Amino acid sequence: MKRIAGILILFSATTGFSQDVAFARKMVDTLTSPTFWGRGYTNDGMKKAADFLSGQFQAYGLKPMSGNAFLQAFSYPVNTFPDKMDVAVNGKDLVPGKDYIVAPQSKGVKAKGDLQRSDSVQFVNGASRVIIKLEDKLTWSVSPEQADYTVIQVDRKSISGLPENFKANIENDFVKNFKAANVCGMVRGTVKPDSVILITAHYDHLGGMGKHTYFPGANDNASGISLLLNLARHYAAHPAPYTIAFICFAGEEAGLIGSKYFTENPLVPLKKIRFLVNTDLAGTGDEGITVVNATEFPKEFAMMITINDEQKLLTNINSRGKAANSDHYFFTEKGVPAFFFYTMGGIKAYHDVFDKAETLPLTEHEDLFKLVVRFNERLMGK
Repeated sequence: MKRIAGILILFSATTGFSQDVAFARKMVDTLTSPTFWGRGYTNDGMKKAADFLSGQFQAYGLKPMSGNAFLQAFSYPVNTFPDKMDVAVNGKDLVPGKDYIVAPQSKGVKAKGDLQRSDSVQFVNGASRVIIKLEDKLTWSVSPEQADYTVIQVDRKSISGLPENFKANIENDFVKNFKAANVCGMVRGTVKPDSVILITAHYDHLGGMGKHTYFPGANDNASGISLLLNLARHYAAHPAPYTIAFICFAGEEAGLIGSKYFTENPLVPLKKIRFLVNTDLAGTGDEGITVVNATEFPKEFAMMITINDEQKLLTNINSRGKAANSDHYFFTEKGVPAFFFYTMGGIKAYHDVFDKAETLPLTEHEDLFKLVVRFNERLMGK
């Protein structure tokens, strides 16, 4: 925790509350560091990230949405892999994350044996209930359940020939009530404080797989959190006529759990939210952005297009319809008007160990900042 405290001091001392790309870069570097271990389910990664973000809100001068704390606690079940993670196929030791991943619902196993071919990509050892599955790309996720079998997904390029035998020592821990928290803060409006514009992004990622491998989650979604934090700094220094509220959601990767919980237990009345802007995968932008719910709210989408044309910000803003693919969804289902935007083009790393800070370009961070600020101004009638 001493290291986290030092990081807090570093960022609380940051000046220049604007679209600071250097600040965003430092945030991405920090959130993807081993300290936060993929902002997930082992090594207290998600809790450390929540405490860090809460400290950031306090340092900027935001106020909690309710009571005296920025954290809105909740819990849910999740299958985790905190310890042993050793796999060999055809006598070759494989590297977790790079050569293989364990399917997130898998149970732990300590076994070895021959494999029988089931189909073109799956090879089975029935005695130990182990399945070796060949993949062209390794993409991990989170499971709220534990199965009674183990699936080891192997990059087909990491082995020679087809899988004939295996050896595995994998430990899992199914946590029935994993404790998580949304981080919620706001800057009260100067003219209409009961009208709220809500800016959201999820801070959780996949966490770790074993003792030595974690998934950094730079684009997904340290990028969106860095944009949210830059906006929070801006509005804390320049309060707007409406209340500008911010939520860093937990549990997105496990099924939009944090945002669903907030809509069922809102800390601000949902009917007071003029508009919600949610961002995820905000680290590229060579090909512009896509806006989910653009067809649901054509007036606001036209407003965004006009701003972009006037300011000459992004190369393109694509329209997409309703989709349950990020934290805006349950708000829309409750009648809250909302957009979810994500960047297009650039790096392709996603839900893998290669989604790293050093390869994330943050191509359009400054233009996204300007677009959101201008969009909010139009929403407030400025």
